[in-house]
Order: sequence, then structure tokens, then C-alpha cells
Amino acid sequence: MHLEKFTDEFGPEFIIEVYDPYTKLKGIVVIDNTARGVGKGGIRMTPYVCIEEVFRLARVMTWKTAIADLPWGGAKSGIVVDPKKISLEQKRNLMRAFGRALKAISPKLYIAAPDVATGEEEIRWFVEGNGSLKSATGKPKDLGGLPHELGSTGFGVFHATLIAAQHMKIKPSELTFGVEGCGNVGQFVAKFLTEAGAKLVAISDSKGCIYNEDGIDFKKLSEVKKDTGSVINYKPSQTFPCQKIYEFPMDVAIPAALPDVINEKNVNNVKARCIVEGANIPMKIEMEKILHKRGVLVIPDFVANEGGVISSYAEYRGYDEKKMFDLVEKKVKKNTKLVLKLSEKENLIPRQAAEKIVKERVKKAMEKWVQKRV
Repeated sequence: MHLEKFTDEFGPEFIIEVYDPYTKLKGIVVIDNTARGVGKGGIRMTPYVCIEEVFRLARVMTWKTAIADLPWGGAKSGIVVDPKKISLEQKRNLMRAFGRALKAISPKLYIAAPDVATGEEEIRWFVEGNGSLKSATGKPKDLGGLPHELGSTGFGVFHATLIAAQHMKIKPSELTFGVEGCGNVGQFVAKFLTEAGAKLVAISDSKGCIYNEDGIDFKKLSEVKKDTGSVINYKPSQTFPCQKIYEFPMDVAIPAALPDVINEKNVNNVKARCIVEGANIPMKIEMEKILHKRGVLVIPDFVANEGGVISSYAEYRGYDEKKMFDLVEKKVKKNTKLVLKLSEKENLIPRQAAEKIVKERVKKAMEKWVQKRV
């Protein structure tokens, strides 16, 4: 592994690999930057998670906590396993082992949270292994948590989408959209947007995607997903492979699941007028530049999906659900407008504008940190 591939003026501060021979746990933690506070970031569980992916996600968290103006830094972790091929007991043991393994750094340097294939129960097990309630957020309510299952991330993406639509001069009732992923982010984005009057025309899950230009009834879709296990069983609709979802005409496409879903193979097939990044790192900046040249507006991940980390902060401060949702709405609206305004003013793609804002904030914190050490 070549560390120079990952390092720059901002970090990372630590790259940690964990192995537990009893549970066969293979874990990765990247603490990117703690100048503004303890590293904050979720635990994802996939068979292909690697150091490079975890680092990219940790950097997103550095920017996300900075754009949300929270007293935290950026971090991320991953467990290398296919969650669909292990039992519930094995999953519980892995999470507890991970919590135990990170006692030396969590919560002192790292505060965990849910991510891909981990939710409030997985976080319960992590905390049980770690021994500190402060080691993670997104905990179940009985542990004093505000679970991400409440929909905070999707709620934030919803508000970022409304601001993007406003920027494009599209009313919510005239907006057409599609969502890649029907998990903890995607389902809530679809719910909130359809309740606001927008028309859902495409949605996907791991089994495939569906398209109906006349609109998809979200309540009926939720029942089909619950009863059959997949959105592809919704009728009436046309069924396609997952990757086709970005090729349908719509105002807004929302990646809300996996990384690098818009790439060299399909970027030129994107038909949406706008991409709101509900998922972390759904495409590299080179893809965003290509889309920008074509006039496609892209709201970057750490601006659009900051609702989850804002919810984590609300939990850390002991806020209730209402105060948490109010805080998410306020911050996401403010930051999306701020980024779009700077983007237009300085002729930057939105990510460049957003990174300009957060880099100034992080550099300022790093300068103060250095002054304290001298």
C-alpha cells in the first residue's frame, strides 16, 4: 500500500486495520482530520470495502462536519464481509468485536455511526463491545439515541433537492425524480418528495430498477417492497437492470446507496437535469465536471446528505426528534443555498465551491491547533 496515494495537507491522521482471529473480523478505520474535533463517521459492512474507499469516505466526513459547522472532524470505518452471507449472530459478534478492538481510539478519537448494512441494532452491539455510550451515535432510543431509521439523512437530501429545484425554477408539484437505492436514505427521500407533490418515476434496489413515466405510488411501492422484498415487483412499471436508472428522463436523479454508480461507462447516458448526491462518493469529481459541462447541476454528497451527521450531533447534545429535524432542515437549506450562490458567483462547479468553503474552515482550525502545540 502506498500511503502517498492517500495523504495531503489535510490528512489522514490514522489508517488502522483490525483483525480478530475468533470472529474473523477484518476491519478498517481511517481518521482523516481532527482539527475541528473528534473524527466522526459511520461503519459500513460490505464484501468489497477497502482502505481507499474508507479514506475517500472519511474525507467526505471531514468536509461534511465542516460544512455543517459541527465541532467534529472526519473519519470512517468498514468491516469486510458480505452481510447477506452471515447469520444474525455472526453479525452481532463482528460488531461487538469491532467495538472492543476500537476501545483505544473510540470515543477519544473516533465516534461511530450507522452506514451501509448497519443500523441502530448494529450500533447497539458496537457500543456493547466498546463499553461507552459515547462511542457511537445513531443508537436505539432505549440507549438515548436518535436512530438514523428516523430518516434524518433522507430528510436532508429532500431539502437539498427542493433548493436545487428552486434554483432550476421547478415547482415541487412539477418535479420528476428517480432514486437509486431503496434503503434507509432512498426510501425517505422518495417519501418526503412524493408527499411534497413531486412525481417519482424511477427507483431501484439490489434486484433491479423500475420506471413509469406516469408516476409510481410511493405508499403502494412501500407495501410491495415489504411484502415481496423488491421494488421490481411493483406494477405497473417497466423493469430494468439497476445501472439503467440514470438513463431515464427526469428532472432530478438521486443516488442514495453505493459509491461510484455514475462512472466512465454511463456518465454520458445520464438524462437528468440535476443530480443530488444522497449517497457518499457516488461519482468522482471528473464525472461531476463532465456533467457540469453538459449543464447538469450536481449537489455534492457532503452538502446534500449532511442530515445524518447533523442528527448525530443532535443526539450527542441530547436533543429530541423535533429539534433534530428542525436543525437538519435549517442547516441543509442554508448550506445548499450558500454553495449554489458561490458556485454561480465564482463560476465553479458546486463541489469546488463547497470545498472552497470547507477547506477554509478546516485550515483555520488546523492553524489554531498548531499554535496551541507550539
